[in-house]
Amino acid sequence: MSDNENKNYWALILGASSGFGGATAVKLSEDGYNIIGIHLDRQATIPNVEKIIKQINDNGREALFFNINAADEIKRNEVVAELKEKFNGQPVIKVIMHSLAFGTLKPFVGKENERITKAQMQMTLDVMAHSLVYWVQEIHGANLLTRKGRIFAMTSSGGHTSIPFYGAVSAAKAALESHVRQLAVELGPMEVGVNAIMAGVTDTPALRKIPGNENMLRVALGKNPHNRLTTPEDIAKVISLLCRDGGEWISGGIINADGGEDIVGFAIQKQ
Repeated sequence: MSDNENKNYWALILGASSGFGGATAVKLSEDGYNIIGIHLDRQATIPNVEKIIKQINDNGREALFFNINAADEIKRNEVVAELKEKFNGQPVIKVIMHSLAFGTLKPFVGKENERITKAQMQMTLDVMAHSLVYWVQEIHGANLLTRKGRIFAMTSSGGHTSIPFYGAVSAAKAALESHVRQLAVELGPMEVGVNAIMAGVTDTPALRKIPGNENMLRVALGKNPHNRLTTPEDIAKVISLLCRDGGEWISGGIINADGGEDIVGFAIQKQ
């Protein structure tokens, strides 16, 4: 499909204001898609949102951004109702990307005031995993999802490894991967491709919140065969490739987009 043909379609990005979501929003607008951005930002980070919107507009595409909590059921329903009205109930959303990174980073056991609580565990799973299902349900139910669409969910090696303080997020990533498999089966009759994208360690605002992130970056750099870290733009390009005609046949899997980082067992000394 040419960029000109994509102009009639929209990509819905959950977490569109920075990192993987922001880079993908810009890249897909280059490919001809109009962008619906869901983000949650305070005044201090709004300038970056405005920058992304400008880049989308400079690419000749329309940007429709909503500054809301993507995990809020009422806000989600309001956005979907607005989209249904705007598009007259026509299926125009061809890409959905889940890139929400908001969870609690605490140990499971320890002193009562230091360990993770039930509410924090539930919130982490709801935002970083279950919200994918709820958004797809609403978009599909409103007849906005196209045939041969694409759905992407950002996972990480933390979904199958143990990282200090990362337990709840790791559980969310594992659940997200399970949701991807189920959605791939249920949306198969619509020829929709659903995949989890496992990015390599990337220096993003979300990663900087993880305790020990400096060591994570150092180890990842030592392991990566490309001698560099993954960037948000790398992931955006991978998603762009998977959105091409025929990409819908890749479905239900976890796609490593890390330059080979995850297959290297330990960091090596670079020459």
